[in-house]
Amino acid sequence: MSSTPHWTRDILQPAAVLVVFSAISAFLLFGTHSLTAPAIARAERALKNSLLAQTLPADRFDNDLSQAERPLATDPLLGLKRPGSYFVATLKGQPSAVILEASAPDGYAGEIKLLISILADGRLGGVRVASHHETPGLADFIEAKRSPWIQQFNGKSLQQPSDSGWKVKKDGGQFDAVAGATVTPRAIVKAAHRALRYFEQHRATLLTPETAP
Repeated sequence: MSSTPHWTRDILQPAAVLVVFSAISAFLLFGTHSLTAPAIARAERALKNSLLAQTLPADRFDNDLSQAERPLATDPLLGLKRPGSYFVATLKGQPSAVILEASAPDGYAGEIKLLISILADGRLGGVRVASHHETPGLADFIEAKRSPWIQQFNGKSLQQPSDSGWKVKKDGGQFDAVAGATVTPRAIVKAAHRALRYFEQHRATLLTPETAP
């Protein structure tokens, strides 16, 4: 006969069942993550590659941008919380532009991740939003597939406009905003301006594909 008290068995049996179910759940979660993680990673890479190409006019590069990735150190001007990447565009073998990963940390709902292309002459090729948590519907205008708003950055530089112009019109600058959603465009305008300043400081290094800043 078992010497284990009846009340002890009543406690241990449910506990053992709970442990088994916890182990099974953990295994299933791990298995699901293992199966879905590669697909998610592929989707993210595909989106990034699409956005990379959108930041530059097609006649400004002839290389595979996804294969031109270089490490990018954190810098306050880029707003990156951790090291990122930049991509060197070339045309007929010569560097023609760079695409910087950057962040606008002061969006309405937090960080707005950006891809910002800057031509070798210091003009913006284009800006694209890689990800954001802004209010759905209200902030749709920052996505190129939903609105032309983001195209107003094309061709802008540190000289055109001057520093005072790098604000939304509500703040006395030259960039359009959207009624009821000024915080979001204000954050992106500041991030694009800072990226141009970063490029100006690191131009020579960024336009040398073999090295990183």
